[in-house]
Amino acid sequence: MKNNVLQGKHIIVGITGGIAAYKSPLLVRLLVKAGAEVTCAVTPHALQFVTKLTLETVSNHPVYSDLFEHDNPHTTEHISLKDWGDAMVVAPATANIISKVANGIADDALSTLLLSFRKPLFICPAMNTQMLESPALKRNMQQLCDDGAFIVQPESGPLACGTSGNGRMAEPETIVDAMISQLSASCDGVALTQDCSSTLTPFSVLITAGPTYEKIDSVRFIGNFSTGKMGFALAEEFAARGCKVHLVAGPTHLSTNNTNIERIDVTSAREMYDAATRLFPSCNAAILSAAVADFRPEHEADHKIKKQSDQDDMTLHLVQNPDILASLGKAKRPDQILVGFALETDNELENAKKKLSKKNLDFIVLNSLHDKGAGFGHDTNKVTIIDRDGNIDEGSLKSKQAVAKDIADKMFSLVKI
Repeated sequence: MKNNVLQGKHIIVGITGGIAAYKSPLLVRLLVKAGAEVTCAVTPHALQFVTKLTLETVSNHPVYSDLFEHDNPHTTEHISLKDWGDAMVVAPATANIISKVANGIADDALSTLLLSFRKPLFICPAMNTQMLESPALKRNMQQLCDDGAFIVQPESGPLACGTSGNGRMAEPETIVDAMISQLSASCDGVALTQDCSSTLTPFSVLITAGPTYEKIDSVRFIGNFSTGKMGFALAEEFAARGCKVHLVAGPTHLSTNNTNIERIDVTSAREMYDAATRLFPSCNAAILSAAVADFRPEHEADHKIKKQSDQDDMTLHLVQNPDILASLGKAKRPDQILVGFALETDNELENAKKKLSKKNLDFIVLNSLHDKGAGFGHDTNKVTIIDRDGNIDEGSLKSKQAVAKDIADKMFSLVKI
């Protein structure tokens, strides 16, 4: 991501009459901090939530709010502003302004400006879940996408009406990141085209985490030392970037924080296989970080197996579990990204490369038990990322949250905008 892409750019921030307008001054400040020059254009209802004085203070520019305001520098302010601006973002974008722009209605300062604007346009919806999911709103969003607008997806969480669901405006930091990413592509000569069917649904990621427990009897199992910390760090990182995360978690005491995470708890490898194969077809990507047992007892006793007084040993017959990563690799579509983890003790790099190829992965994250402070149970990790083009990125020992950021960055470098 090119953090200097906004330097010297003229950005127009459109603000409408939604409760999320309280976040708009922070968005303006972040854009200014990134080097942009910012002017705000507002609807009359927006000024019920945020004042002109606040917006003028954080932007250091007059606020455009009235088509016929005598103090406007130009009599056709909507035309002069559209010439001045390099990009425009509407945050929050209510159902009302989305519908107006989609249908060419221009009856106030902001909608008139939007109708004349022909440069990169970012729409940040904010509304009740029922409004967001209405057929009319979806049609209008589709029309905006067809016309070239970029939709910064809303998030799930508590809403102003007292319920909880999808419809919260994306956080200002997320909006700025989206603008930098898209405008970077534009600067590189990549057109800002998009498939609206994908923008109406957040980028979805399947993540597996933790161990699996394979039952011997009602009280004993075969397991491993995985805590799930790496997988949970990945889930939080992708959720923080606005993704819809499906976290399939083996037995662990860890908890999730972000409402964009849907958690599916499982115990055995077969349960994890069923969940992963069910979810993967609807996901854009999958990262399989769980430590899945390769084998399970052929028979599970439904009672505790008692030790006999003359018993010197006990034999368990193990059978192979389904290979989740290989199954997803066979089912993977060209538009999906699949990432695996490898934990090796010998010939680490060679074995990881073989796994990458054999299981049809886009890249693999290699852990080594030889690295102090890395692997099971630690809060830190040291990984090597190997992609299918042969690129090798050997990381340093860092927090698992920082490693999750590296993996997410690698993932999004492969996403076709």
